[in-house]
Amino acid sequence: MSHTPHELAEDFPGQADLIHDLKMTDGEFRFLAERYHEINRAIHRAETNIEPTDQFHEGDMRKERMRLKDQIAAKLSAAARSD
Repeated sequence: MSHTPHELAEDFPGQADLIHDLKMTDGEFRFLAERYHEINRAIHRAETNIEPTDQFHEGDMRKERMRLKDQIAAKLSAAARSD
C-alpha cells in the first residue's frame, strides 16, 4: 500500500487545466474537488499514523474517495465532450 496522496492532477493526467477551469466555473465540481482533497488528506494521515483510525473508518473513507473520484471523472468527461 502506498502512503502517497492521490492528487487529482495525478489521477487525471493531462487534465490539470480542465480541473482548474472547472474549479473556477462549476460550483458542484469545486465542492467535489475540495471534498476529495479533504478525504484524501484524511486517508493519508490515517495511513501514516499521524491520525490513526480503525480499519472500518479508513475503509469508509476510501469508499467515499472512490465515489468522489467517479463523480469527478464523469464531470471531466462531460466537460471534455462539450468543448
